[in-house]
Amino acid sequence: MLKSAKIHKYFLNNKYIVLDVNSGGVHVVDKIVYDILDLYEGKSLSDIVESLNELYDKNSIVDAYNEISNLVEDGLLFSDESDIDFSYNNDNIIKAMCLHVAHDCNLKCSYCFASQGNFKGERSLMSLDIGKKSLEFLVLNSGNRRNLEVDFFGGEPLMNFELVKDLVSYGRQIEKQYNKKFRFTITTNGVLLDDDKINFINENMDNIVLSLDGRKEINDNMRQTINGNGSYDLILPKFKKMVNKRGDKDYYIRGTFTNKNIDFLNDAMDFYNHGFKKISIEPVVTSEDMEYALREEHLDKVLAEYEKFSKEYINIKRKDKDFYFFHFMIDLTQGPCIIKRAVGCGAGSEYIAVTPEGDIYPCHQFVGEKEFLLGNINEGILNTNIRNKFKNSNVYTKEECKNCWAKFYCSGGCHANAYYSHGDVSKPYRLGCEMEKKRIECSISILANLED
Repeated sequence: MLKSAKIHKYFLNNKYIVLDVNSGGVHVVDKIVYDILDLYEGKSLSDIVESLNELYDKNSIVDAYNEISNLVEDGLLFSDESDIDFSYNNDNIIKAMCLHVAHDCNLKCSYCFASQGNFKGERSLMSLDIGKKSLEFLVLNSGNRRNLEVDFFGGEPLMNFELVKDLVSYGRQIEKQYNKKFRFTITTNGVLLDDDKINFINENMDNIVLSLDGRKEINDNMRQTINGNGSYDLILPKFKKMVNKRGDKDYYIRGTFTNKNIDFLNDAMDFYNHGFKKISIEPVVTSEDMEYALREEHLDKVLAEYEKFSKEYINIKRKDKDFYFFHFMIDLTQGPCIIKRAVGCGAGSEYIAVTPEGDIYPCHQFVGEKEFLLGNINEGILNTNIRNKFKNSNVYTKEECKNCWAKFYCSGGCHANAYYSHGDVSKPYRLGCEMEKKRIECSISILANLED
């Protein structure tokens, strides 16, 4: 980051790239422009010519300097931060719900933040009554918003699949009544998938998330069945059948990397070689005390792996445009408004999680943490202090975010990662920040190369 904290410049995948933090401007530049930018704000043109005269001729320096000056005048370089009347979700509109239909699981993943499915409580399944009330709660608290998101989650939601089917049917009924549209997603480990479930999911779910950590030895080390066997050979054929039948509808196969598979490019390639085109591999969420945790000592290797992956990704995308890695997808149009880019996912405000008992939490990763209990679907949001804490946690209130070049891309990072690393949702998780910044750099360099 330059001292001005207004631009960020880097070289990756043979591209010199400059980001203007406040305007969102992204520039692929020549080496001469890249070098002048270090001097532009602090030196005159004559001083810059003298400083760089051994590298470039005077006319080239003047032309590049003028190019920079034009971008500055247009507000696309070294732009100042706008004054913002920050007002976020004053009406407390809820647009998305993670519906925990099962607090039970048929795998015992070593790193599971959900304590193998029960979220530190009793194993339980959601009832039809609670499920219906949850959908009604979302509808009645969504204001004028028409499109609503519901993710059937667990534990393992296929352990309560009859309820999933009933709730999809009920959702289709009430969306007509209230002029809403539910977009259903399901997240599954695949153990219980069969032809009937595959057909229902493909017909009714707008998206699916398929959990498999990566190549066989990595997956089976961390994701075992109840009897202690590996799950890869059991699950992989079912996921392949699901995706083959899915056509052009959305899905992601989602892996997790720990310090045991920092070479997660190999896991992504295992997915790709088995025919999966839409891939996500997430860093593990856990305490640093855990043996498999990602710690400071692993960071350099993780960042290098993202760069290595980005180079391979460019090569694959040039031959296969249908290949997607979730963390290398980026919107350079800065489409959402500045407020939305400052607050991120909306957990605890626009997005909530509901347990089988009807308790409401800010998101699925806070379920079971009683200090974050927001209320329940019968009485609504009771703990408004917690809701306000989440609403007021953004890049303008987090000290570490204020001068960060990536703040309008990462939106302050994950609240849960912050809490589990520092015990404070307002203090970002540093390793997560560094990984996100590298993913942003990789993503933009990928686009720059693919546009050639």
